[in-house]
Amino acid sequence: MNILDNLKEQGVSESLIKDIEYFRKEYDVKDELKERVTKSPAFFIGKDILEMCITGILEEENILLSGPKATGKNLLSDNLSEIFGRPQWNTSFHINTDSASLIGTDTFIDNEVKLRRGSVYECAVNGGFGIFDEINMAKNDAIVVLHSALDYRRVIDVPGYERIKLHPATRFIGTMNYEYAGTKELNEALVSRFLVIDIPAVDEEKLKMILKREFPTVDEEKLLQFIGIFMDLQLKAENGEISTKAIDLRGMIGALKTIKRGLKPTLAINMGITGKTFDIYEKEMVSDIIRTRIPEGWESFDIFPND
Repeated sequence: MNILDNLKEQGVSESLIKDIEYFRKEYDVKDELKERVTKSPAFFIGKDILEMCITGILEEENILLSGPKATGKNLLSDNLSEIFGRPQWNTSFHINTDSASLIGTDTFIDNEVKLRRGSVYECAVNGGFGIFDEINMAKNDAIVVLHSALDYRRVIDVPGYERIKLHPATRFIGTMNYEYAGTKELNEALVSRFLVIDIPAVDEEKLKMILKREFPTVDEEKLLQFIGIFMDLQLKAENGEISTKAIDLRGMIGALKTIKRGLKPTLAINMGITGKTFDIYEKEMVSDIIRTRIPEGWESFDIFPND
């Protein structure tokens, strides 16, 4: 199934899908950039969220995806790049991400000083989708560039070089998790340059749909126990009893993959979930939850009987 068929399956408005197809035809992608068009390994599930994102992008707006851990923000970002058929440049913000990382740095090429373009520069001139991962970890030097790139004038001044006019297909998508250490409150000027979409925590039904799509041969009754672990951990984190470190959907999927390969379920879940926290007290709480749902005697074939 291609990604537009998935939108239809989820009930996304037919008129929006037609507008997406028009957008794709209107803005070609250079042959050398086609490898940058994301091919998502999975699809984000959530009709309303998808329609909000798609509508905003069609109206030349930039999108900020906000929400707790394990809600699919990065997957949604990749899906949006693929939906619109645009090359993608990804920037993960950290302490060393500065303006030079985004715009570019001077370098010596063919006996002359030239600008080695950064992710924002490439995205701006090539009509790409720029993903700003954990944007609320950006330091002030980088935020200055973001203000310019996200401004309604759609122009970036590069000191000592040309003035960049953003390609009409260029969009920027920010993601932020307000629970991670090292994050900070975004300033009002930066937030005002985005349409903000708050992604709710995953519920049991959605989690089952995600895992069943990833593992179609899994025993459904056994799968409910793994889903139960995730929901129990999520509830304890919401109540402040544990941190969000063990609430890791990637870890859960990774654990199920190793079980399918033949690893004992208790060992797999320790790698994928329990091992994500390093506090002894918290690790014990997580282990207790797992022990109530995953018996020590379970083997790989109990979870995947037909594989």
